[in-house]
Amino acid sequence: MAQERRHGEFKVSGGKLVVADLGVVDGRLADVSLNGDFFLEPDEALEDINVALTGLSEHASQQEIVGAVEAALAHDVVLFGFSPQAIATAVRRALAHATTWDDHAWEVIPPVVRPTLENLALDEVLAREVGAGRRPPALRLWDWEEPSVVIGSFQSLRNEVDAEGARRHGVSVVRRVSGGGAMFMEAGNCITYSLYLPQTLVDGLSFSESYPFLDRWVMQAFQEMGLEAFYVPLNDIATEHGKIGGAAQKRFAGGGMVHHVTMSYDIDAQKMTEVLRIGKEKLSDKGHRSAKKRVDPLRRQTGMARADVVAKLMEVFRARYGAAEGAVRDAELAAARELVATKFATPEWIARVP
Repeated sequence: MAQERRHGEFKVSGGKLVVADLGVVDGRLADVSLNGDFFLEPDEALEDINVALTGLSEHASQQEIVGAVEAALAHDVVLFGFSPQAIATAVRRALAHATTWDDHAWEVIPPVVRPTLENLALDEVLAREVGAGRRPPALRLWDWEEPSVVIGSFQSLRNEVDAEGARRHGVSVVRRVSGGGAMFMEAGNCITYSLYLPQTLVDGLSFSESYPFLDRWVMQAFQEMGLEAFYVPLNDIATEHGKIGGAAQKRFAGGGMVHHVTMSYDIDAQKMTEVLRIGKEKLSDKGHRSAKKRVDPLRRQTGMARADVVAKLMEVFRARYGAAEGAVRDAELAAARELVATKFATPEWIARVP
């Protein structure tokens, strides 16, 4: 019986296409052929890579594949436009251990006004549901009414928030599951979205690589809005006029993850500085003297209504990934509300780093 051929591709960001064609015999890689539009010197190194991959377990990890390739290459071999990590990702995609956007049936969940705590809990619930295979990956746009400060998972409550300022302005303080910095959120002053996806989509990517990878569609949307946006490592999205947003991630046991982004649309900078404690050290690598100057609203840069910016984001995501319209299911909403009561609304969680 002829062995089934497996095919995997990986396009290096800013680099070349790497393709792995291979078979599997008795759980081992067989007849491996690495190819693509990359550059490699000397030519003979290509066969060395194929030999190094042949015989590996079909369950070999990213690190094991990278190690096998690196061990097979002489010190004078030059890989241009690709890397052992890119080879490993192409191989794992051929084996279906790593996936591409096209391997999934995506949904777009339009914004529905919900309490901030409910939005936070839905991030955990939906990410875990994707990891368990009980729902398709999705993009969900947030909406809310009450003013809130959302602090990162590892931030100190007292160091980040001016409690008296928050009380004076009626701002609730909550904590999310992901790391990163605090977000000042009033209704209509920013745009927040969450991506729920299997971790196989970012298999082989470092954390720093996964951020711009997951937001390529956003850069396309900005371009169509007349903005040239780019990533500032690790997790800031900016234009030539300044920072417009920040991203954060949380990866859960079970294989699901959430990647979410908040972008400023029309923030009251004075109120924000009265509620958040934004110190000089935070601004030291940003090139700004004042926290107020960090806010560069999308409203001014695009000239578009907030609803139109949100609509453009959904339009581009749908077109790029063939996404269907989805919704939060009743069971998911019930689970999120239970999680609000048992976790997100509790003093133990909100002040877990005092």
